[in-house]
Amino acid sequence: MATITSTGLGSGLDVESIVTKLMSIERRPLALLQNQQDSLNTKLSAVGKLTSYTGALRDAANSLASVLTWKQTKSSSSDSASVTVSTETGAALGNYAVNVSRLASVQTTVSKAFASSTAAVGTGTLKIELGSWAGEPSPTGFNAKSGSTPVTVTITDADNTLEKIRDKINSAKAGVSATIVNDASGARLALRSTDTGAENGFRITATETSDDGSATTGLSTLGFDAAGSSPMTRTQTAVNAAATINGIAISSASNTLKNVADGMTLTLNKATGSDVAVAVTADDDAITSAVDTFVKSFNDLAGYIRDNTQYDATKKTGGVLQGDRTTGNLLSQLRGVINEGSTASSVYSRLSDVGIAMGADGKLAVNKTKLQNALSSNREELRKLFAADTGTTSSSGFMDRFRDLGRSALDTDGLLTTRSEGLKAEITLNSKSQDAMETRLTSTEARVRRQYQALDSSMASLSGLSNYVSQQLAALNKSS
Repeated sequence: MATITSTGLGSGLDVESIVTKLMSIERRPLALLQNQQDSLNTKLSAVGKLTSYTGALRDAANSLASVLTWKQTKSSSSDSASVTVSTETGAALGNYAVNVSRLASVQTTVSKAFASSTAAVGTGTLKIELGSWAGEPSPTGFNAKSGSTPVTVTITDADNTLEKIRDKINSAKAGVSATIVNDASGARLALRSTDTGAENGFRITATETSDDGSATTGLSTLGFDAAGSSPMTRTQTAVNAAATINGIAISSASNTLKNVADGMTLTLNKATGSDVAVAVTADDDAITSAVDTFVKSFNDLAGYIRDNTQYDATKKTGGVLQGDRTTGNLLSQLRGVINEGSTASSVYSRLSDVGIAMGADGKLAVNKTKLQNALSSNREELRKLFAADTGTTSSSGFMDRFRDLGRSALDTDGLLTTRSEGLKAEITLNSKSQDAMETRLTSTEARVRRQYQALDSSMASLSGLSNYVSQQLAALNKSS
């Protein structure tokens, strides 16, 4: 009897699973590209940090090589309550004996008492003039301030109260400020020079709209003339400050004596009665601070290079910059600058001579005592060791070399810039390769899916034929 056995044809083909597994194999080159891109991005980020650290080193070296850093000064006063001192970069160094006999002051005057601040005074004009009084302390005349123009304030019926006159004087900006002072007798108008100094005294000429002939009534009560009779009272005289500096007499309209010595400003706070010792010295702290900043920036850079180029035995992986020639070249240049001597100074030839030495870990350390001794005993030679910009490597200062190294590495054609641009180009090319591969994989997946769907259909047809043949054979067997 004839028989046919089925091998499972037409039982159903898992097309989706087959396509997925086939495409996972096809995608392996894409995954490799993606991993390469991740590695490139990581390396680009590392080079970016390397660039940042190099820039910090360049800036720190440039600061320590700068003339401005070496010309920084500091100042002191033996009695800062009486005399304070400030200096600019490059101020002349020296010691000064300052004796203040008088402070500069403003002129102040006060009116008679009125019933209240809203009391009517009178109408007319007030002419305010700045200047000095001749013949002090009993003035005989008034000398107008050079370059000053009298200011006339007009008082009408609408603004003739004491408080409105105050406001109009203040709005006029005539070099005089006005306030109202209330005491047991009533409200008084108080006037004060805006600026100190003998030339900032003031005279006020009051002209009434209708003159009643009396200086004690109407707007005339606000007039002032120290050289004659006046209804207003002068309570303080405008005078210049008077002082001596190393025995030299100084007169100043201001209590701030700017550039009284090159780059030095004194502020007089009160009369002294005796000499105040003022000193302007070189600011060694600025140098040691700049050295600390440089050493830190060097160590940050050297430490970053070390951490990212060494092999991690625990993780069994190399640093992201391990084997990177650009990084190795930069480290070699850094060490070269440290190890090479300089003829810029006649006293010092290496950084270690002034207390800046490299340890076994490749980082710099500062011997504060040694550095301070160099600052104290051979400041100019120390400056040359750091900052002598001769244009010749062997005779240039170390900070000039580090600055130039940083500039060179970061220039548009420098090794770090070139490395960064090279990595960016690789990343761009990698992205294009991924895009092209994605396009090809999409096409491949569609083709494979069509093929297996067709196979599934064919197998389904064969399964149907197999069932038919089996049925026919079964029928034949029964009939026989």
